Amino acid sequence: MTRSLLFLALILTACSSTADLPPVQTEPVVNDEQGAQPVPGNPGTPNANFNRPKLVVGVTVDQMRLDYLYRYWNDFTEDGFKRLVQEGTFCSNNHYSFAPTYTGPGHASIYTGTTPAIHGIIANDWYDREEGMVYCAQDSAQRGTGTDGTGGRMSPHRMLSTTFTDELRLATQFEGKVIGMSMKDRGSILPAGHHPNGAYWFIGNDEGNFVTSSYYTETLPQWVQDFNAQRLPDAYLAEGWTLLRDTSAYNESYVDNNAHEQPYPGMIRAVFPYDFSDITNERYDLIKATPHGASLLVDFAKAAIEAEQLGADTTPDVLALSFSNTDYAGHQFGPQAMEVQDTYLRLDEDIARLLNYLDEQVGEGAYVVFLTADHGGATVPSYGEKFGMPGGYWKPQAMLDVLNGALQAEFGDGEWISNYSNDQLFFDRELMAVKEVDLEDATEIVVRIARTFPEVYTALALEEFLEQDYDELPLQTIQRGIHPQRSGDVIIVTLPGYIEYGFQGTTHGSPFSYDTHVPLIFYGAGVPAGVEIARRTNIRDIAPTVSNILRIPQPSGCTGNPVYEMFERR
Repeated sequence: MTRSLLFLALILTACSSTADLPPVQTEPVVNDEQGAQPVPGNPGTPNANFNRPKLVVGVTVDQMRLDYLYRYWNDFTEDGFKRLVQEGTFCSNNHYSFAPTYTGPGHASIYTGTTPAIHGIIANDWYDREEGMVYCAQDSAQRGTGTDGTGGRMSPHRMLSTTFTDELRLATQFEGKVIGMSMKDRGSILPAGHHPNGAYWFIGNDEGNFVTSSYYTETLPQWVQDFNAQRLPDAYLAEGWTLLRDTSAYNESYVDNNAHEQPYPGMIRAVFPYDFSDITNERYDLIKATPHGASLLVDFAKAAIEAEQLGADTTPDVLALSFSNTDYAGHQFGPQAMEVQDTYLRLDEDIARLLNYLDEQVGEGAYVVFLTADHGGATVPSYGEKFGMPGGYWKPQAMLDVLNGALQAEFGDGEWISNYSNDQLFFDRELMAVKEVDLEDATEIVVRIARTFPEVYTALALEEFLEQDYDELPLQTIQRGIHPQRSGDVIIVTLPGYIEYGFQGTTHGSPFSYDTHVPLIFYGAGVPAGVEIARRTNIRDIAPTVSNILRIPQPSGCTGNPVYEMFERR
């Protein structure tokens, strides 16, 4: 069978994501025909030297680029990130194999072991031809539990694959417990899967509580009510935000109070120290964008472990923990900011606090932690431009105006483009049907013109992405992020370093390394200590690896492979 026919067959059988191999050359091997690296022995057969951990804690750090580990290493304590790396297995060349690299698709892929082409979470928000713009966790059939606002009307119903957390529930006849939690709803809901014991997220605004939805329960558990009643957000906000260390320790960051950072709402400058006492409007949203958000989440995690008795018996449990404050900080200040460095130094202390608690509550050697990120982040283009770095700002409206004009000139008056979002363009199919315009003809015009814009790397039709077998990694990455029923008619890919964002702070979403290269660390029971894996690994490898650790089936849409080095020494 030819490579093209093989790839088309995989697409048609809903298995389009190729397996990344352990390469020895510079370019990663990503061709299915080469076969995957075999796992030594039979990973499906338990042996006398293997015991399942009592608890798996999945830690996702939102917008954590891998280079933060190296950049801030000398400033970390011995008990946080350093403990995980030095006493665990560190995959230093770990990447997302799809784009767009957003929070929703990232969390879904970590726990399903596949890509948006299979699990269907193609963005945080995307355009649906029937519903209009939809949100990845939105569910109008649900009501908030613990909140009367729309922020509680959520569920995982748009995710089309099971997660390893789902598979644990099924494999243990629902005795294994699963709890998801995050400051963001999607950071909790998607990892927790379709039938967890609970999924909780933080509502800011003027509430400042952890909540859930009627999909999970009609009443907040008493322990959640008790936790909310402590009003810890008030105590944290009263502290403000000062630098953890002396300013001399922040030589890995650019100077404070510069033009590349966005101030908090109600403040004139982005500069330390931060005093939040005068901010009253939607006050609790502030905690999401400060290191206090991570501290609050660790407090909540400890309460959940104790109240739900996670890791208390021999049936494994899972706590899916997603830190969101790091993403808010990255968006607001950019990856070179002192605020971002201080965020990670303080997160390091919170991770140490969590690990020490797990030692005491669950027992050393009785749990496994994995740590990764849902995406990276771009250098702030306005900062990079100062030093001659390529990149800039992508403002697609100019392109859309030209495209609309060209389509009207060719096919007559009408709004031929019904939506442009996530670098995807949707035609008005109903208008095309009425005026008998051929989709292929309209697509050819859009692709040809879009490619003339200097910020555009390429533009390709959806059908071309579905049919081709790409050797170029950026195009393979885009291809795995496309779902045939949910994605747009034309996909635009901008050049590396270009972002659709304001001039302060940064964003993410591209198929390039600054957005795809994120940490992956396994630590704990049975995990080889002090091992660095430099071959290319993938986010979709996490779920099958954890499934192997737990001796449960892989998720239903899984297209990744276990990180085989994890099991060589068992």
